[in-house]
Amino acid sequence: MASVWFSRGLWRDCGKRLISTASTPQLSTAEIAQRRNHLFTKEKERQLSLNPRIEKIEVKHVGKSHPGTLFIMNKGLSTPYSCAMHLSEWYTKRSVLALVDGQLWDMYRPLTHSCEIQFLTFKDEDAEEVNKAYWRSCAMILGCVLEQAFKDEYSVTLVKAPEVPVTSGAFCYDVILDSKLDAWMPAEESLRSLSKDAFRLIQKDLPFEVLDVDAKVALEIFEYNKFKQDMVEERASQNSKGVVTVHRFGDFVDISEGPHISRTSLCDQYEVTAAHNLQSSQSELRRRFQGISVPHHLKLYHTIWHRLRKRSQNLISEGRPKETNDGNEITNVELA
Repeated sequence: MASVWFSRGLWRDCGKRLISTASTPQLSTAEIAQRRNHLFTKEKERQLSLNPRIEKIEVKHVGKSHPGTLFIMNKGLSTPYSCAMHLSEWYTKRSVLALVDGQLWDMYRPLTHSCEIQFLTFKDEDAEEVNKAYWRSCAMILGCVLEQAFKDEYSVTLVKAPEVPVTSGAFCYDVILDSKLDAWMPAEESLRSLSKDAFRLIQKDLPFEVLDVDAKVALEIFEYNKFKQDMVEERASQNSKGVVTVHRFGDFVDISEGPHISRTSLCDQYEVTAAHNLQSSQSELRRRFQGISVPHHLKLYHTIWHRLRKRSQNLISEGRPKETNDGNEITNVELA
């Protein structure tokens, strides 16, 4: 696997002075990920058990094609993706998000009431929300790759995926690596290995699931990550019901308001392009890994991709990207 090679490749990047003698944590990285995944599944099953009797709802399609189509769906079980399957393969392959009574809705979020539904794609005239969801999902894929890449040789703590606009030039994920790696910066080989791992996830065509959970449950899911727990408490305090939204694709669970794209296969070109050290008052060194991607339904010429890739290497701040004067600046780049 590329991730195994990547972990071994640290020897070449860091020199041979690094040795893997990190103290064994209470749980390994893989065990913590498995625990998160198990708790997500357990809570999802618990919520489904609260409604043992299936109720029917009416869902009316109001899109440009097949307008007025009426679906009889199952309340709390059926999703927009379920409705898309009743229309055509085009809708299942192209739909990124749904509008449910005008509200943005994940394709795999269960429908809770009779409603009108519309599907959003990358080719819509106004694709701002679709682009945001795409960038958010690409960052979540990056977080998954980073957590798994080092195996258990070095610790990896996921901090957050900063919410940055598509026009910033790159999506990103902040992490804290093992202190033994403070002097290490990934070479091109390591970045390519991360990109290969991301592409393997993309090819698995994994759905992005969503679950609203009580803060107590979310704190248990992220018990071994102080940054995620702080995020849970902050978001729960902003919700009148103390509810927090978590997402999952494959076995990877993360906290995110969403919405996310429907499936990983909507991504096409995907590359991890840079890693930057961030100035921080904290004692631990925080890294910002960055990448660039375009959806499956958007093709770019090699020269354009090269310029976007180069721009994505600039350090992205949460407000706006750090400007460079390299003569290759591209502004207001849209994915759709």
